[in-house]
Amino acid sequence: MQHIGTLASILLEGDADKAWECIQRYPAVSRLDVYQNLLTPAMQQVGHLWEMNEITVADEHLATATCDFVLSKLAFHPDKRRSGRKAMFLCLDGEQHYIGLKMVNSIFEEQGWETRYLGPSLPLEYALDFAKTWRPDVIGLSVGIVYHLPKLKDYAEAFAALPDSPSVLLGGRLAGLYDLRPYCSADTVILRDLPETEQWLRHFETGGKKHAGFGSTASSSVFES
Repeated sequence: MQHIGTLASILLEGDADKAWECIQRYPAVSRLDVYQNLLTPAMQQVGHLWEMNEITVADEHLATATCDFVLSKLAFHPDKRRSGRKAMFLCLDGEQHYIGLKMVNSIFEEQGWETRYLGPSLPLEYALDFAKTWRPDVIGLSVGIVYHLPKLKDYAEAFAALPDSPSVLLGGRLAGLYDLRPYCSADTVILRDLPETEQWLRHFETGGKKHAGFGSTASSSVFES
């Protein structure tokens, strides 16, 4: 908890070098551990402060930008192995919270996937055009705002209908709070956190089914911070 509070304060200061030093001092066993147990709760603490009006939007944006810098540094792979798989990640149109999605992108990269991180607020028509051209094996979506849920089904169904039938993954703050199945296609895989995402990835790479069974809307259920 001490590391989390310290990192949250440093992120709010906007001191990227000090934030990196804090990460280096954290006794992590893996990059996933840093993401799940340090960076995510630190950003959640920042979000809570904003919700309580204890910090401004400018403060929150500064913390996010500083966290983004740390993520980019953590995600650097000078010698990446290649799995031959491809994944693209994006936030729904209007969704601006992207830190969790960037963490997921990094987890896939670490496993040798070729990725395209398309970032926040991407309209469906442009996302579809990109997917048709690039033909990914996986498309990851993030949703964190309740009033964006009606458009979620349009995204999920459009991607599921692509000729190459990519696996469609859904994460974000709402994935751990609500039953999102009514807003998804039948084969959308809902992932509630980063460990569950890594578990799905291992399942996929060892020959598991692309869609139904593991965390799919056929059963029950990150991509946001």
